[in-house]
Amino acid sequence: MAEAAPRAGVILVVDDEAHIRALCRMYLENAGYTVLEAEDGSTGLASMERMRPALVLLDVMLPGIDGWQVLNRIRQQTVWMPVMLLTAVGDEADRVSGLEMGADDYLTKPFSPKEMVARVKAVLRRTSLVASEGDAAALTFGGLKIDPQVHEVAVDGTPLALTPKEFDLLWFLASHQQQVFERNQLLDRVWGIDFFGDSRTVDVHITRLRRKIQEQQGPYKCLETVWGLGYRFNPSLSGNRA
Repeated sequence: MAEAAPRAGVILVVDDEAHIRALCRMYLENAGYTVLEAEDGSTGLASMERMRPALVLLDVMLPGIDGWQVLNRIRQQTVWMPVMLLTAVGDEADRVSGLEMGADDYLTKPFSPKEMVARVKAVLRRTSLVASEGDAAALTFGGLKIDPQVHEVAVDGTPLALTPKEFDLLWFLASHQQQVFERNQLLDRVWGIDFFGDSRTVDVHITRLRRKIQEQQGPYKCLETVWGLGYRFNPSLSGNRA
C-alpha cells in the first residue's frame, strides 16, 4: 500500500451494511467531512491505497477479508492511519483484542451517530497532537533514547521493534516523567477513548515494552508500577541494570 500522508477531512467507511454506510455518511458530511464508502475488505484496502483517508471506520465482520485482516494490513504501514472499529459484538475480549492490534477506538452496534462523530473528532484531534510531537527533541535516559522525529526507540544504540502504540505509550510516559497515570488515564491520553471495562490492554503494552527494552543490554527499569495507582516513567531507574 502507498505511504503518502493521509488526506485531511476524508473518512472511509468500510461496512457491508448499506444503511450503516448511509447513516455514517449523512452525519459525517453534516460535520464537514468528505466520506468514501466500501462494502468489503478488498474494496476498502484498495480505497485506502488510492485515497489515503484521514480515518477509517471499519466493520469487523466483513465478507471475504474481514476487519481484523484489514486492520493488520493497515498496521503494517509506516504512516499511521487512525482506525475506529465498528462491531456488532459486545464481547469485551474482542474489543480489547482490537485495541491491542492497534485500533484507535471502537463503537458497538447499534451506536449513536452523534457519538460516532464525536469520537471521530476526538481520534483525529489526538492523532494531530501525536503528529506534532515529531518536532520535539529526542529524550535520552542513560542508554535509552526516544526520538519522536523518526518514531524510534534505541537502547545502547540498538533500535527496538515497537508498534506505533507502544511508541506512543512510552513517549507519553517519558514526556511526563515521575507523574503517575492510572490505566484509564493512559487509555484516554494515548488511545484517545473513554474505555469502560477491562483496562488490561495497558498492562499488556507495558509488559511488552519492558520485555523489548530489557532484551537489549538491559534491563533498564524506567517503567515503574505504582501499586494501587498505575504506572510512571522513573528516569532514575533508566540506567539500573539487574
